[in-house]
Amino acid sequence: MGTVSVFGMRLSRSARNLGWVVRIGVAAAVVLAAPLPAAANSKYAGIVVDAKTGKTLYASSADARRYPASLTKIMTLYAVFEELEAGRLSLNSQFKVSKYASGRPPSKLGLKPGSTIRVKDAILALVTKSANDVATTVAENIAGSEAKFAERMTRTARQIGMTRTVFRNPHGLPDSRQYTTARDMATLGRAIQERFPDYYGYFKTRTYSYKGRRYGNHNRLLGRVKGVDGIKTGYIRASGFNLVTSVKRDGRFIVAVVMGGKTGRSRDAQMVKLVNKYLPRASKGPVTDKVLASHARTPIFVAARLDEVPWPARKPGQEKKAPSNLLALAAPPSRTEVDTPMIVTGAIPVPPKVVRQRMTNAFEAAGLPPVPPAAPERPEKTTVTVATSDTKDQEPGWQVQIAATETESDAVEMLKRATVAAGSKLRRRVPYTEPVEANGQTLYRARFVGFETKTAALSACKTLKQAKFACYAIYQ
Repeated sequence: MGTVSVFGMRLSRSARNLGWVVRIGVAAAVVLAAPLPAAANSKYAGIVVDAKTGKTLYASSADARRYPASLTKIMTLYAVFEELEAGRLSLNSQFKVSKYASGRPPSKLGLKPGSTIRVKDAILALVTKSANDVATTVAENIAGSEAKFAERMTRTARQIGMTRTVFRNPHGLPDSRQYTTARDMATLGRAIQERFPDYYGYFKTRTYSYKGRRYGNHNRLLGRVKGVDGIKTGYIRASGFNLVTSVKRDGRFIVAVVMGGKTGRSRDAQMVKLVNKYLPRASKGPVTDKVLASHARTPIFVAARLDEVPWPARKPGQEKKAPSNLLALAAPPSRTEVDTPMIVTGAIPVPPKVVRQRMTNAFEAAGLPPVPPAAPERPEKTTVTVATSDTKDQEPGWQVQIAATETESDAVEMLKRATVAAGSKLRRRVPYTEPVEANGQTLYRARFVGFETKTAALSACKTLKQAKFACYAIYQ
């Protein structure tokens, strides 16, 4: 009996009827149309992280460089949320639109030069429409230019542990110098929820109306996959289709990243596959890993002696600047602090009267307010202990960070101003600068330590925010 070949299958002529061929053809078409395995795509990278424990449940090329495209706007929004938290912006503040910003290529909202856009509208436009003109407007109003804003974005990335990311613009339009990794994007996806739980809710916005037009969220998984609450899509030709997703379901919480999809549909299909496979493997227990805290566990650095570090050179008429070691003794030690030394590598015996005199001289030279009255002295048992960058076993406690700057002098200046602005809330707290190395760049954290409870740290933060300082409390 004769046979024919249909899609590689040998069929008898007796079976060759139209319905049979159609059924085989449909089945073959489905197979051919199915997404290729992720591994077959050279641009692909993916990761799934248990957001409660920090455990990586799945990874494929997770540390390879990729272009973030509009995933960049997650960090842009992170900066906006920082400004809101610090009180320098409100949701009703207005951003002014420049000619340059209005000329950014699509996707865009169509802002006109000289017009303004409310901060809340800017947030929603970035979340849903992924508007590039809005991203540039945000950058220019917060930092003065895209370039300066991108520098801030990169500094923030380092602070939260994104070690393989560099930002050059706030929107993700093509720039070969702007890159990230799937793992770094998962870190950002976790950090923005941890740091800004109140503002993070904007990422679940399904639709947004602005000046009579309605915009839908590019994230097609919202409302279609149970537990998905954001966060962002991205695409440029060089990157392929990207997606960062947060899923909370049945007591479990994961953040997943898919980068380099060949189409939006195949990207979404891969994400759904990852969610379905790895969410059941995530922990149902309590949160045991915090992104921000885990990347802040570096030793405290405090200069030891006021008379051991020379004053920086200055030009005639230039305002005097106190060296960073002034901050190590910015508040006189209380009786409790003297009698209960920190866990340090060594101690320097210095009588309290000498300590106070050094502080007084340094404060006067720096133009700071007088030193407050010291606690009663106990001459026979007094030592001043100093934590150094060599400390191995640091006593844990609550700290308050107000900045991470490019130079130590900037960190010192911010701490001086914050000390004066916060008054009693920072009394007996130790300000210090801490160098952090990342990819050959040194940043200087500006922090206050010595808070016995989270409540005390948050109270100090509240006061600092009222004085227009960025601030957040961490446990180290």
